[in-house]
Amino acid sequence: MAIIEAIKKRYSCRDYIDKPIEQEKLDEIFEAARLAPSAKNLQDWRFVVVTDKNIKSQIAASTNRPEVFEKAAVIIAACSVSDYVMTCGQAISPIDIAIALEHIALQAAHLDLASCWIGSFKPDVVRKAVSIPQDVNIIELMAVGYPADKQMNPPRELVKNIFNINKWEFKK
Repeated sequence: MAIIEAIKKRYSCRDYIDKPIEQEKLDEIFEAARLAPSAKNLQDWRFVVVTDKNIKSQIAASTNRPEVFEKAAVIIAACSVSDYVMTCGQAISPIDIAIALEHIALQAAHLDLASCWIGSFKPDVVRKAVSIPQDVNIIELMAVGYPADKQMNPPRELVKNIFNINKWEFKK
């Protein structure tokens, strides 16, 4: 599959089949995240992959869509062990985690799995459910599983509306 095909195939899944993901597929997803770039190659990401139904239920209950995410085969808690800030003023943790999670999402799409970023969750519930230390930042969650819904194709901006060459020429 060409990269653009995986990109076009990826969407935010809102319904999952109750079916576990084969270990070989999980291993491919883990490898995709492991290969993600990170600031200064710090590789600051750490992932807790939740497959246990009881723990998954606790985490799903902390989200804005528990009925959706509880059915996913896994929920991944994406964490950072760094508080490094780049000279541009941006913390690396949300950026590095975003890159690694998108690698996961694209690899999942390639494997005929679906995913959904989960930004609306209660970190304290997740922290307690999977024993994440207080000094570790929980950045994002991601559900991954076999889709029960159909791919949605929300409208996307035209390239000309999001790219300028050499200087800012966007209209307000």
